[in-house]
Amino acid sequence: MLGLPRLRRSRAIATAATLAASLTLIGTGHAGLPTTAHAQGAAPIHCTAQGRQPITVVFVHGAWADSSSWNGEIKELQDAGCAVRAADNPVENLTTDSEKVAAFVRTIPGPVLLVGHSYGGAVISNAAAEVDNVVGLVYVDAAAPAVGEPLSALDGSTSVIATKPASELFQQVPGTPDGNTNLLLTENAFVNYFGDDLPRAQARQLWASQTMTATPAIDTPSRYAAWKTLPSWYFISTGDKIITPESELAMARRAHSHVTVFHGGSHLTLVSHPAAVTAVVTRALSALLAEGR
Repeated sequence: MLGLPRLRRSRAIATAATLAASLTLIGTGHAGLPTTAHAQGAAPIHCTAQGRQPITVVFVHGAWADSSSWNGEIKELQDAGCAVRAADNPVENLTTDSEKVAAFVRTIPGPVLLVGHSYGGAVISNAAAEVDNVVGLVYVDAAAPAVGEPLSALDGSTSVIATKPASELFQQVPGTPDGNTNLLLTENAFVNYFGDDLPRAQARQLWASQTMTATPAIDTPSRYAAWKTLPSWYFISTGDKIITPESELAMARRAHSHVTVFHGGSHLTLVSHPAAVTAVVTRALSALLAEGR
């Protein structure tokens, strides 16, 4: 459990120096060799192939956000004729949140590509293990925990969550029926760390409309790691101050993900640069269709 009022400091999964050097690599994009998002043009979007069922893209938002985080990506995919849904993520407890997303995915006929941002990455890692129609995973500045790991262990040693006082980052909202505490990001933390590549006015609007995050969402150990058996893609923003790019790259490498590094951005690159994120989703769709999934 997170020790409030001070959050437990995150454990580093690898040294920052070694992995920071890895982020400069440009390669095939598989097994930890990143491609560079700026270097790739927009590819045509294909959601189906002749003789195969279309793949439905299901987006799962992260903490201190909601499904509107994906509005840019949803518009691009819908304009291309893709089937797209956004799952409700209560951000209350990793186990129950994952079960709710899994229940939603079961209602979708045909194959599903799950896309998760931030805490949503932990949710899709668990939800995908509970259904049989998920064919791939896309992590967008997200956590991909191993079995037994909570989100709080994966921010990275240089994350602001590990290095800043909790009082600077969070407003506590006590009094939930189960005795847990809900957290909101302070305006300073949201504008300067969470969505710092957005126009300030837009960041302030998103801060004002953020959803609360219950501490069990952050502290509950992951029950599953669906990335062990499903193909995955990882979008990593070098400007992310919440889950560090070094930590994300370490998780991507152990998952043998196809990695794309976006130079710049923030933890909300999905909002500020939706076309770059959509391009990764498009590559995942194309690869899955080519494999006949």
